[in-house]
Amino acid sequence: MTPREIVAEAWTITKKEVLLRRWGFAAALFETLRNVELILYQGYFLYWYFKGVTVGWLSVEVLFFESLPLWLFITVTVLLVILLILELFVPTLATGAIIGLAAKSYRKEEVKGGLVLALYNFFPMLEIHGLFLLSSFTTVFTVWSFILRYGGGELKYGAMAILIIVWTISTLFHLFSSFAEEGVVIRKLGVFTSVGRSFKLILSHLGHVMFLFILMVVISLRILLNASMIFLIPGIAIGFGLFLALFLPTSLSVIIATIVGLTLLVILSYFLAYLHIFKQTVWTLTYMELSKLKDLDIIEE
Repeated sequence: MTPREIVAEAWTITKKEVLLRRWGFAAALFETLRNVELILYQGYFLYWYFKGVTVGWLSVEVLFFESLPLWLFITVTVLLVILLILELFVPTLATGAIIGLAAKSYRKEEVKGGLVLALYNFFPMLEIHGLFLLSSFTTVFTVWSFILRYGGGELKYGAMAILIIVWTISTLFHLFSSFAEEGVVIRKLGVFTSVGRSFKLILSHLGHVMFLFILMVVISLRILLNASMIFLIPGIAIGFGLFLALFLPTSLSVIIATIVGLTLLVILSYFLAYLHIFKQTVWTLTYMELSKLKDLDIIEE
């Protein structure tokens, strides 16, 4: 298949498979929630840092305790802990399910078994995500904020330079390991074997893959919308809450603003689910097609 045919088939699968979209929605929702929480926390920390005060996670809990009634403070704390667990595990679970279900749809098999695929591939997916943790913008932003707030003197600037170098290397390695997850789910390869296989496939078919990358960038310009909305949604929710606090009790303002913010997140995640599934399906189909070709280093099989 040509890259254009792969993209067209991936979009057809994205629109057709309802079960695939459910997993995509779950992944998009909890990834967006995680990013919003990280940005909110780091924004709060940096706000006080630039005012000359270094604060940490505990100060947020103290702020909640002082500002909210006891019942609401306990409720918010319990919900945040539950959300943290879901944000850590659901996107990783969904990755295995999305790849497996997309592959089944492409092979014209019955699209079922998402939960089995999610659970069976969870630990390998978690290992792969851990390998490239520092290629994530939100993770690097969190580490940068920590270095800025707690680094001493000139040491923090050296640490920031090292962070940029590590982020660049991790992003490059992540790029060449784009097919690692597919190798684990579709061919049941080990994590490091799958990463090595991904490097070989991409280097062997670099022109094909780079054309797809460029095509995906053009098609997926809405990623910019994703990034802007992650920053915009907390601002809307906080601004709405502060406005309500002018004439409503604080606890009621927090509840209403939280509901509004979560509603916006759900709506955004619904649309991002299509983009998330589409991107993942493109790489899944590309991996399956390239795996049919003979490796360039093999002369005679």
